[in-house]
Formats: sequence, C-alpha cells, structure tokens
Amino acid sequence: MKHMKRQMVPKNWPIPRKGTAFVVKPISGEIPILVVLRDILKVAQNRKEVKKALHVNNILINNKAVKDDKIGVSLFDTITIVPSKKSYRIELAQNGKFRVEEIDEKKAGEKIVKIVDKKTLKGKKIQLNLNDGNNFLSDVKCNTNDSVVINFKAKKIIKCLELKEKANVIIFAGKHAGKKGAIDKLMPERKMAKLKVGEDSINVLIKQLMVVE
Repeated sequence: MKHMKRQMVPKNWPIPRKGTAFVVKPISGEIPILVVLRDILKVAQNRKEVKKALHVNNILINNKAVKDDKIGVSLFDTITIVPSKKSYRIELAQNGKFRVEEIDEKKAGEKIVKIVDKKTLKGKKIQLNLNDGNNFLSDVKCNTNDSVVINFKAKKIIKCLELKEKANVIIFAGKHAGKKGAIDKLMPERKMAKLKVGEDSINVLIKQLMVVE
C-alpha cells in the first residue's frame, strides 16, 4: 500500500491530522521525504514540486541523491537542499515528534547511529549492524548498544560513543521518546538504564536509548 489515511499516520509525524484524506507511506525509514519537504520544511508547495527537485538531484539524503518521494528518513538523517546549500537534520523534540533542525556544513557530513548487532566474519573481520539498516566492516572497538559516528564522504566509522555511565543519551522510542539525559546507572541484567533527565530519574530500556555526543 503506497498511501495511508492521514488519521493513521504515526504520532511522531509533526503534521496536522486534518487535511488531505491520504498521506504517502514511506518505503524506507520512518517519515517520507515528501512529507518533510512539503509539510515540515515547506520548501515545496506540492508533490509535483518535490518530484521535480528529486528528478534533477537537488535533494540529498545523507549525501546521496534520491529519486523517489516515498524514500523515508529517520532520526539523525541529514537532508541537503543543493540549490540553497542548506542542510537539515532529523531530530526528536521532547514531545517525541520529529523535528527538522538546520545544521552547518561540517555537521551535514556526519551521522550518529546505534549498533544493534556485532558479528565476527571470516578472517576475523568485524561487521557492525546499525539501527538504520546499514552495516560496516570496521576496526573501531565498540560493542552492541554503543553508537558510532559515520562520515559520509569517507564512508567509514570515525568514532565510537560508548554506552556507559555518565554518557549522554537520547530516548528514541517508548513513552519517554524525545527526552535527553545522562546515564546514572546501567543495569544490564535487567536490560535497563537509570537516567538523570533534568531533576528527574527514570528507568528506560537500553534498546530505547542511543548514545549521543
């Protein structure tokens, strides 16, 4: 199904519930580039304008041109609008909804992702499977549930952000999605972490956390 009813869109999409009856459904990621460009950034008035921009390679996602307006973006993906030389990052607001934040050129070349699995291949090569669906062979020392910083131009991992006490994290799923804090205590036996969020302490599943810089 290529579309869904507007009333059925995920709660983290920051678009009005009233409007056209149907909204395009992403074929990857969490929110389609059409919705980001037309309804959130408002750099296009309609779908026709979005398709035209994509056709002439004016829109990049993580430094790659895309052609399909149903291609989706997820947390920390970068969108670059070539003619204006402006770049934006998909973030989470404290209410758990996606928001789009303009970023400078240096930040546009990198992305933070979470390691969801780690495998040893033949020749003792280490493959890291990431939460955005990509995987990397890397010599960087890191473990499942750590985060890594990817450089798009170099096409490699340049830094590991370790899941540890006092690490800064964002909650990207669950009832506390969008909140940021620091790890006060790790409880791996319970697959949870205790976070300090402002003046509050909350327990969150480790699988719902991502370490950030």
